[in-house]
This record gives sequence, structure tokens and C-alpha cells, in this order.
Amino acid sequence: MTDCIRLRGIEVFAYHGVLADEQKHGQIFVVDVDVFMDLSRAAATDDLAATVHYGDLAQAIHDRVAGERWNLIERVAGRVADLVLEDERVHSVTVTVHKPSAPIIVPFSDVAVAVKRSR
Repeated sequence: MTDCIRLRGIEVFAYHGVLADEQKHGQIFVVDVDVFMDLSRAAATDDLAATVHYGDLAQAIHDRVAGERWNLIERVAGRVADLVLEDERVHSVTVTVHKPSAPIIVPFSDVAVAVKRSR
């Protein structure tokens, strides 16, 4: 499936992390999602019901990431993928979770985990 809805840069303040300080004070996470599904009906009909409402999806992703606490961003990415795949029309999804303020002692520009899930 080559049709794709891309959501980039969903910012979420949350409390994920292994360290006590991360769990206590929280930090910003950034989520990118590629949703693979057949968009031909939506393109032909101009009907919102024929596609994923990306505004609603962005809010659901935000709420899931903000509303739960996990140690690993691998878990965060997996839970977001599970959420996206709740829509039966979605064939597969790639989720990338960025942790730009990760407690790394050397200079870095980003750390991220990406997961791909499909039916």
C-alpha cells in the first residue's frame, strides 16, 4: 500500500522514562506517524468518512502519550501503533517517537525510536 497520511511533530508533554527525574518532572516528546491505507475512495469522493480524520487521530495520539506512563519510548511507539491500527481500514503504520531532551551526557540533536506494524 503506497497511500499514506503523514502526521509530523505531534508535541506531547509526558512522564516517560527510566530515571526517577524523568518520571517526576516529565519532558516533551515528539511523535511522527505514517498511516498506510487505501485513499482512492477519499480521493474520488471527497468524503471525509472515506479516510482517517487526521485531526482526530492527532488528538487521540496526544491523549494516549500524555495519559499513560511507561519507562521506554519503544513502549510509547508500540502503544501509538496499536491505537492507529484500531481503525480496520489501516493496513500498516510507522510510528517514530523522538525524545529531544533525553538524559544523554554527550551532545546530540535527537534520539528516536521507530516501529512498523501491520495487519
